[in-house]
Amino acid sequence: MTTLLSLIGQHKQGRATGIYSVCSAHPLVLEAAIKQAAHDQQLVLIEATSNQVNQFGGYTGMTPQDFADHVFALAARLNFPAQNIILGGDHLGPNCWQNLTAKQAMAYSSQMINDYVCAGFKKIHLDCSMSCADDTMPLSEAVMAARAAQLCLVAEQAWQKVGGEAPLYVIGTEVPTPGGALESLEHEGIEVTKPEEALATLDAHHQAFSDVGVGYVWPRVIGLVVQPGVEFDHHHVHHYNSDKAQSLSQIIEGQPHLVFEAHSTDYQNAPAYHQLIQDHFAILKVGPALTFALREALYGLDRAEQEWLGSHHASHLRDTIEQVMHEQPDYWRSYYSSKGHQQFLDCSYSLSDRIRYYWTHPEVKAAQQALFNHLAAKPLPVTILSQYLPNQAKAIAQHQIQNDPADIVIHKIMEVTKVYSQACYANAAICQETI
Repeated sequence: MTTLLSLIGQHKQGRATGIYSVCSAHPLVLEAAIKQAAHDQQLVLIEATSNQVNQFGGYTGMTPQDFADHVFALAARLNFPAQNIILGGDHLGPNCWQNLTAKQAMAYSSQMINDYVCAGFKKIHLDCSMSCADDTMPLSEAVMAARAAQLCLVAEQAWQKVGGEAPLYVIGTEVPTPGGALESLEHEGIEVTKPEEALATLDAHHQAFSDVGVGYVWPRVIGLVVQPGVEFDHHHVHHYNSDKAQSLSQIIEGQPHLVFEAHSTDYQNAPAYHQLIQDHFAILKVGPALTFALREALYGLDRAEQEWLGSHHASHLRDTIEQVMHEQPDYWRSYYSSKGHQQFLDCSYSLSDRIRYYWTHPEVKAAQQALFNHLAAKPLPVTILSQYLPNQAKAIAQHQIQNDPADIVIHKIMEVTKVYSQACYANAAICQETI
């Protein structure tokens, strides 16, 4: 994609610019991301993950075409130019089908890749780092690269059918657990990818791509996923230490088309994002921090609504989602091994934010809609809102936003996107030519 290639090219020319990738399907998160991009006059990169969106619907119930239609319809409502939207697919490979044989998992992965590309997704993360049921562990670099090359061939064949701008690719086998670490990081360090391992990954993929006849795409391989030393668990964040990543950072300078892609970069301190960009981790994957802010805003409105309208007339959104999570624990049970009250705290406040899987549940959606209807019909006094969402109360008082529940939630989410934006577009003027 010419515009994203231009941005990568600017970074390779020594300009400290990058892009953050919004991994979420929630309409309020997507609206916040689009509004941030409109404010910045920049591109917006929105990604769907393989477990979230696939040919079987994923946990959102959306196919790749459904997701694309969802994003572009939202952009049209907001008068945001469609050409400034980049759709990406994350962890596209056997991730969802690790319980199947490699042959079956790769067949499903191939169909998924085809559907993503045919739906107009232009940034494709080829991730074959997950093992399948009949694999010998650990997977070799050669096997992972060979599978990624097979999927790249499928993507290229799909693109040749539909035409348009050619897809761009991200590779890498040192991929953090999607959604945050399962183990506690409180007393554990995060090991930065060794430079020789990153180079071995590049060499293996370059060879595998050539072996299946897609070596010509190499200039369109724009990202290598590595571990720069950032991660989060349920209640702790491992913050970026630039000094420990310098030897890794330097190897990418010898690659004319490549930058690093860093996953699990949510919840970092603001200066860390600037440093990550400067150290060539120019694609920042984010998501849970945005839905964490969404949850904070909705829980704050829920509590304020009960004080304002009285418990008898309130929507009880939080009570509803907690009940649904209790009755249908599949999305969090394997993540939270704690018991009793600690499990309650993990379910409610974990940085991995497993709550995000439940916002689309019909009962939860109905409760959220009731909350919004109540507060639209009878707006909260700023005095009550200030108790729970003080920054949003100030924004209303200063006429920056309307006293509307959706606007309040989006403003809360944009407190997070603003941090990412300031790091990626500190030199915003140099990016205007790409828009």
